[in-house]
Amino acid sequence: MTTEANQAERELRPSLFRGWRRRCPSCGAGPMMRGYLKVRDSCPVCGQHLSGHRADDGPAYLTILIVGHLMAPLLHWYFVALRPDPLNIIAVFSVGCVAASLYLLPRLKGAMIGYQWARRLHGFDTPSAPAP
Repeated sequence: MTTEANQAERELRPSLFRGWRRRCPSCGAGPMMRGYLKVRDSCPVCGQHLSGHRADDGPAYLTILIVGHLMAPLLHWYFVALRPDPLNIIAVFSVGCVAASLYLLPRLKGAMIGYQWARRLHGFDTPSAPAP
């Protein structure tokens, strides 16, 4: 049996933004993560069931894709324009790649879970507690 609230369209952009901020895609107030990458079973504020997500390796692939596409042109420019010592290149770009990856990974995971929630994929197709 479907209801009007169950068929209501969930907005994609706000849920992606809430996920990027690592907040519940439903209410935007409760924290989605209980650790660096561990997703809570449910939102402590609105009760939205969160354990049905299937982010798997998607955030890691997106992180590698983004960091690689950012760092490759920078590495080329850095080498051609400044001609630094190879150890200098290794030090600068190793730290840069690790820092960018650590920043992006949980945010991309949150955005991916927000996308799944907005599109009612996997475990998000059933209604849960209403958002305040």
